[in-house]
Amino acid sequence: MQKILIANRGEIAIRVMKTAKRMGIKTVAVFSKADRNAPHVKFADEAVCIGEAPSSQSYLRGDKIIEVAKNLSVDAIHPGYGFLSENADFAELCEENNLTFIGPRSKAIKIMGSKLAAKEAVKQYNIPMVPGIDEAITDVNKAHKVAKEIGFPVLIKASAGGGGKGMRVVEKESDLESQMNRAISEATSAFGDGSVFIEKYVSSPRHIEIQVMADSHGNILHFFERECSIQRRHQKVVEEAPSSILTPELRKEMGDAAIKVAKSCDYLGAGTVEFLMDAEHNFYFLEMNTRLQVEHPVSEIISGVDLVELQIKVARGEALKIKQEDLKINGHALELRVYAEDPLNDFLPSVGHLNIYRIPYGKGIRVDDGFEEGMDIPIYYDPMLSKLITYGNTREEAIELMINAINNYHIEGVQTTLPFGKYVCKHEAFRSGNFDTHFVKKYYSPEALKEETENEAKIAAIIAVKQYIEDQKLLRLPI
Repeated sequence: MQKILIANRGEIAIRVMKTAKRMGIKTVAVFSKADRNAPHVKFADEAVCIGEAPSSQSYLRGDKIIEVAKNLSVDAIHPGYGFLSENADFAELCEENNLTFIGPRSKAIKIMGSKLAAKEAVKQYNIPMVPGIDEAITDVNKAHKVAKEIGFPVLIKASAGGGGKGMRVVEKESDLESQMNRAISEATSAFGDGSVFIEKYVSSPRHIEIQVMADSHGNILHFFERECSIQRRHQKVVEEAPSSILTPELRKEMGDAAIKVAKSCDYLGAGTVEFLMDAEHNFYFLEMNTRLQVEHPVSEIISGVDLVELQIKVARGEALKIKQEDLKINGHALELRVYAEDPLNDFLPSVGHLNIYRIPYGKGIRVDDGFEEGMDIPIYYDPMLSKLITYGNTREEAIELMINAINNYHIEGVQTTLPFGKYVCKHEAFRSGNFDTHFVKKYYSPEALKEETENEAKIAAIIAVKQYIEDQKLLRLPI
């Protein structure tokens, strides 16, 4: 494998390129016209424009990406996350054109891309699943019957869903029909597939996922868990590894279950098995993401591996040289997704110009980003600017380091989730580990964040005045 094309943009494109370059592999970037001056374009050995700004005319054009790869004698394509990373047709297209797809086979992507097919695949392995119906349903009368048997509240979910789309919590029977219609409509619009299913709604859930890696020689490893319960709109904002609530026994049980899920679809490469955990620490299979996750750095840090390097080696046909018993958890890692969003305005995207963009540095701090000072934030793509990662010997150390890193991350021109990340890290519920996916709903409000920000500004002003007075006293001392 001499040359890799990265079919993505921003921080993940640079992240993959860094490892590829370290391995002596040439890199090719693709970019839209909106990204022509982006850092990932400059970082690559070669770069080719593949279309207009909208992703449907550029980063989602698998045919154009294949054409570029063939013209530049590329050996393999790394899809990153998002865009074409979980597109089975694109994986097949790579195979048909003798290009190595650095990811799972198309069959596994298809199985795990459908929540219903995924449930069917893992059934034989006796993996715990949330009570519900394992088939697509559109008949309202049948839905009423199923919901009564399961018991309210129930969750209506799109089979092909993700990111909270096509998902509705139904508290009482009278709301079932309207919420079901909304879920079907949203799923059809977002995924072109209106299939939905019903399952028991797990109250006070934790979102815990297991990182896995599988080679073509029958070896499957897990790299422990990630706690991803701090979310807004069903999307993660703060992640950490390991979870503060897992015992060694529960960790092993969940790790073994994740490996079985990978076996169920003959998995290859990096993947993540997601679980819901209830208040009694019972866990249930949720889904499998057939790609590298946004939050993979926290797993890399605590387990001491480069997951992208392992992805590339597995794609080259190499066997994993690590054994499960060799892997140990070292320290604690925390990640904040720095989105160009306004936490004071319902986390709506904040489009603008990066007048100031200065990242924090220091021991235990890692920033994966794809922007630089002076750039505009495009309206066409996900608004994530970067991932701020901190690492400490303990969870408390990683949290304090995150607060300091946020204080030293200077961005002007757009609103970001940095203040929200600081709010989370200082909140007692998070610090104690006693939180779930309803953290934002229970504890967060724009008013609370505004009040905390104003209090910090007052304290800073008092300290500045005090220092000024002390400095004046020194200047007035007789010589």
